[in-house]
Amino acid sequence: MVRIDYAPWGVVAPHYHPRATEILTVIEGSLEVGFVTSNPDNRLISKTLQKGDVFVFPIGLVHFQRNIGHMNVVAISGLIVFGSKPDISTDILAKAFQVDKNIVQQIQWRF
Repeated sequence: MVRIDYAPWGVVAPHYHPRATEILTVIEGSLEVGFVTSNPDNRLISKTLQKGDVFVFPIGLVHFQRNIGHMNVVAISGLIVFGSKPDISTDILAKAFQVDKNIVQQIQWRF
């Protein structure tokens, strides 16, 4: 997870994550977000998010974010790491999230 602070009219340039879905939650402000679907349509899907809104960028699709206002925007973003086949090592996730291995195993079991 990461906190992102966007300056007025700040942009996170178009990019993609080849092996992860991204989830973003707006904490303060308004944020334009979007992604481009796969071939053959290559359609832009975009939305303006407000405080409390959540948006998911599907795995492998080009996506972006832009502050569309004159105030700073704060968002929390994370890559989804559960549900992979095979699972990411319990040791790695426990250390990364600073939780007990049993908690990681309980989450992995749900996938």
